Amino acid sequence: MTEPTDTATTFRSLHVPGDPFILPCAWDVAGARLFAEAGHRAVGTTSLGVAAGIGAADEDRATLAGSVNLAAALRTALPNHPLTCDFEDGYGDGPEFVVEIVRENFAIADGTGGLLVDGINIQDSRQGRMSEPGVLSAKVTAIKEAFPALFVNARIDTFWIGQDNLGEVLARIDAYVDAGADGIFVPGSLDLATIETITSRRRVPVNVLASPRYSKSDLAEAGWPGSAPDRCSIARRCRGALSTLQVLADDRPAQAENVLPYRAFTELDRVSVRSRPGGR
Repeated sequence: MTEPTDTATTFRSLHVPGDPFILPCAWDVAGARLFAEAGHRAVGTTSLGVAAGIGAADEDRATLAGSVNLAAALRTALPNHPLTCDFEDGYGDGPEFVVEIVRENFAIADGTGGLLVDGINIQDSRQGRMSEPGVLSAKVTAIKEAFPALFVNARIDTFWIGQDNLGEVLARIDAYVDAGADGIFVPGSLDLATIETITSRRRVPVNVLASPRYSKSDLAEAGWPGSAPDRCSIARRCRGALSTLQVLADDRPAQAENVLPYRAFTELDRVSVRSRPGGR
């Protein structure tokens, strides 16, 4: 049996200037295991994926139970693999309430005070509206005081919701880092000049979305030292399913190329079940 590792320390050590890493976001255990077996050194969750799975709107605070269940399943399936969780806006307004959300939902039931996840990604917008910087700052400070080992990634949504205001982004970076954030995530379609400006301001790792315009090396040269969350899975799944259905509707044989066989999926699930406490 493999000895357990300190996944929180490992996750923090992945953020190396000049050597950024890709952070794939898993919708389920099978996907996470495939990412791990492909060599990805950490796995994240996505509230969008959880929301899509339960038929809820993303960023509506409806994904907490689903996100917790997914995190628990991923931790069981990949006990020695760093794991970070999309935490929306903290699922609450006040910092004390947000801390209780973490403690009540993500604590491991072994009395050690450990958490299911090594990191959380918490944002400063909800349903397309930005909060005042002080709102997320207070949440970040409270979470770090309660869980010092947890990697808190503060997500700045200014560009994401369509507000082209780099000055505001930079001000929020300063506010959230001063509040104790371990990393900054600035989603949006950013050009290299903007990324260079953001990274030159950083005192902590900066995370950006994977881009069809730039390679990992391009981003590294722009000073990017964080991770690139991959949010493309929903598009790939939907396009793939629609394409397959259209082939059948056109009276053509189903396309099985690049489709993982059923037995491969069942084996992934079987391995996951065996690794759970009490699993056979």
